[in-house]
Amino acid sequence: MSEENKGFKLYGLPWYYFAIFSAIVIVATFMGKLPKGMIGAFPLMIVIGTVFNEIGNRCPIVNTYLGGGAIVIIFGVAALCHWKVLPEASIKIVTNFMKGEGFLDFYIAALICGSILGMNRDLLIKAAIRYLPAIIGGVALAIAGAGLVGQITGYGAKKAILYIAVPIMGGGMGAGAVPLSKIFGETLQQKPEDIINIMIPAVALGNAMAIVAGGLLSKLGKAVPSLTGNGNLLITKGGEEIKEDPEFLAARDKLNLTVMGTGLFLATSFFAWGCIVQYFIPKIHSYAWMIISVAVVKALGVLPQKYEICCYQWFQFVMKNLTGVLLVGIGVAYTNLGQIISAFSAEYLMLVGVTVIGAIVGSGLVGRIVGFYFVESSITAGLCMANMGGTGDVAVLSAADRMELMPFAQISSRIGGAFMLILASVLLQII
Repeated sequence: MSEENKGFKLYGLPWYYFAIFSAIVIVATFMGKLPKGMIGAFPLMIVIGTVFNEIGNRCPIVNTYLGGGAIVIIFGVAALCHWKVLPEASIKIVTNFMKGEGFLDFYIAALICGSILGMNRDLLIKAAIRYLPAIIGGVALAIAGAGLVGQITGYGAKKAILYIAVPIMGGGMGAGAVPLSKIFGETLQQKPEDIINIMIPAVALGNAMAIVAGGLLSKLGKAVPSLTGNGNLLITKGGEEIKEDPEFLAARDKLNLTVMGTGLFLATSFFAWGCIVQYFIPKIHSYAWMIISVAVVKALGVLPQKYEICCYQWFQFVMKNLTGVLLVGIGVAYTNLGQIISAFSAEYLMLVGVTVIGAIVGSGLVGRIVGFYFVESSITAGLCMANMGGTGDVAVLSAADRMELMPFAQISSRIGGAFMLILASVLLQII
């Protein structure tokens, strides 16, 4: 056995150990002996998610333009269900784990709480003052463009805004389309799985177009030098840097098992608080109230930094170990391959394109007004809102050759994505 093959790992295990334990899980699944509840759901979802993620991340074109492993997991698992490859009993176990046992809410609580509290406080405040207007400009023009074209083509302005523009600008799958589908489902009294089947193609196509657009904006900067700071976002004095506190970073990244447990408790408690507020103000979803509450707590500095670190470390654990599990659950419980195929059309592609262009132009123009270079503002506040979160940020910035803009891209993915959940709750009441 070659040294290269010995070093190949899946889910933290050498591939041969992963294969042995996966075989146990697969045999139990097809014998109908997979335990009910999370003790059966977890191993099956880990096996499927790990394998499909590896395929997606190694598949040319898919790993560069279409979201890599995330998209392959969702559509691959949806195909297994559509063609009845997975036994019906295992599908019920995973579906119940996602819906009845609340794994989706569990994941989202960790994501929202940890991603916001894990940011540097000054970075959050500066983003709100200057950077968020650029995000809002991109979102506004993306929504307006999609609504206008939707009305002209007969697709419907409201449908184009809610089911195409909003999920594209929502920050990917786990933090975007998935919670959006729940918000829409509860407000509109529809099944979240029916809604997400329309949203998923938009998110995937929007991500692909955003990556291509990143490369085109880089070329635009070379052709028109006045539009770009060559990696500097701010026009003044060669670019003003927003830096993280090194002491906070050092403490944040020093892993501690007890700290993670505290983070679990705080994240789920913040989620419970959001549910309490929603009880009194029901027109805005509990996710939105949770986001607002966590952002206010972070901005005011009322929670000691050591507890913010607890939430961040728990979020990191969940994100790194359970994102694939979540995506498998989305593929099983929320994705109907037949409905997705029927959603594709020429006007659908046009609406996705208009949304991405609106994000570029809106964020670029508003960014220029607040003192940003057009190209850099369009990439970070525009395309990094329209892509698929963290992996999309890396892909877009790589295509644009501007990896130094990652802190701003992260603001788009974290705070911008949270903003879209709040905006979606408001839009549902208006239109």
